[in-house]
Amino acid sequence: MNTAATTVFESPAQLDSPLRRSARTFMRNRSAVVAVGVVLLFVLIAIFAPWIAPHDPHETDLLLRLQPPVWMEGGDWSYVLGCDALGRDLLSRIIYGSRVSIFIGTAVVVLATGIGIVAGLAAGYLRGWVDTVISRLVDILLAFPYLLFAIGLMAMMGPGLQNIILALAYKEWVIPCRLVRGETLALREVEYVEAARAVGASPVYIMGREILPNILSPVIVVSTIRMAHVIILEASLSFLGIGVQPPTASWGSLVADGRSFIMDAWWISTFSGFAILALVLAINVASQGLRDAFDPRLQE
Repeated sequence: MNTAATTVFESPAQLDSPLRRSARTFMRNRSAVVAVGVVLLFVLIAIFAPWIAPHDPHETDLLLRLQPPVWMEGGDWSYVLGCDALGRDLLSRIIYGSRVSIFIGTAVVVLATGIGIVAGLAAGYLRGWVDTVISRLVDILLAFPYLLFAIGLMAMMGPGLQNIILALAYKEWVIPCRLVRGETLALREVEYVEAARAVGASPVYIMGREILPNILSPVIVVSTIRMAHVIILEASLSFLGIGVQPPTASWGSLVADGRSFIMDAWWISTFSGFAILALVLAINVASQGLRDAFDPRLQE
């Protein structure tokens, strides 16, 4: 009778998985929850840009050249944030620019993380010459400043959306690779991996079924943090004129377009810069909350 009662009272605790505890910890972090909401808002804006944008982002009207925002003298409610040097609606271009930044950030992080996971697992588990080759390649790539490396690749490949993704992913994969390698080295000798090896499981099976599920949490957190860095790099390349090319709207190119008019039409660069700031800050705060919630070493 006592045993049954004990079982009944213990079952809720047994159902309280680490994932649920981490989720509750994250939900208690109000700043992280708000940051996730901001990121989701930007994602929704990017998805529904054709329906949200009040004007065609490529439509020019020189009569509206450098029209100020609505709250300034000469402003118009049809162009809430004003217009750029070609009379294009700034709000519409910022909305469409979110598509470029979020798409490139997501594509680069997904591609680089996939490559980094495969390379890190191979280096950490197989060791030997495989580890030596991958580790030396990582060291060589880390020796180059990221932005200069991307500028050099873009100079060789030429501007374009696909080339930006490739140029940024060429080096971005080393970050998840180093993380996965370190985690794999720590797990390759644990009991359940040794048991799988003892029953004749292949290295591919062990890496994919025994090790990978146990290292995904830190990889996801790091990849989220790196997405903010990739967005800044894409904006930097577009600002320098070797990223997304006109007339496609990009936050970096919008900031660059406003340089020549910063004293008279400050809104062109300022609002585009605020968009970059808001998204990158939200991603950083959200990723910090994910790290605090899902890293067992930070939990009591």
